[in-house]
Amino acid sequence: MLNAILTSKWTKVFLFLLCLAPAAWLVWRGFQGDLTADPIAFITHTTGDWTLRFIVITLAITPLRKLLRLPQLIRFRRMLGLFAFFYGCLHFSTWIGLDKQFAWAEMWKDVQKRRFITVGFAGFVLMIPLAITSTAGWIRRLGGKRWQLLHRAIYLTAMAGVIHYYWLVKSDVRKPLEYGLLVGILLVWRLAAWVIGRRKQAAAGSASRRPEPTTAESA
Repeated sequence: MLNAILTSKWTKVFLFLLCLAPAAWLVWRGFQGDLTADPIAFITHTTGDWTLRFIVITLAITPLRKLLRLPQLIRFRRMLGLFAFFYGCLHFSTWIGLDKQFAWAEMWKDVQKRRFITVGFAGFVLMIPLAITSTAGWIRRLGGKRWQLLHRAIYLTAMAGVIHYYWLVKSDVRKPLEYGLLVGILLVWRLAAWVIGRRKQAAAGSASRRPEPTTAESA
């Protein structure tokens, strides 16, 4: 039953609509004039939160598919990663268009002088090649190993996002610390899986090089 649900095309459609819900909710509140007393800050913080949430969910797909033995979950990782980029674009566009009103010189000064903007901008820039190379065609062009190496930059993006959030809020740091804890757990899992994999490869290599014991007949 669960396998049929995870492999159904309608599950992807449902997930796509579900991922759009936060953006639709913002649009609805905008039409209702219910974006709080500071609409720009509200939109900026909401889109930033959802960017981090989708990054964490994307990073969690691989551990979950292995721990729960549900390899079908991999079908949704690309979509979730692209939605992280989508909300990152909304977050960045809000700052450019609504907050700074396309004052490029002022924005560049902020990137250089305000450290939370600097690290946030760096995190967003790191997402761009990940989004561009997310297709099967790019996997073939780059090769599996190089593609995987490039896409490990999502951990750098996640860490940059957490630091950006932490430096931004200044006082109530509970939410960025929660995101940081989740990213830290996922990073430790990834490192542990890498170490275990390397040890297995080394053990398999030494076993293949070990000479077979001689027998009385062969002697």
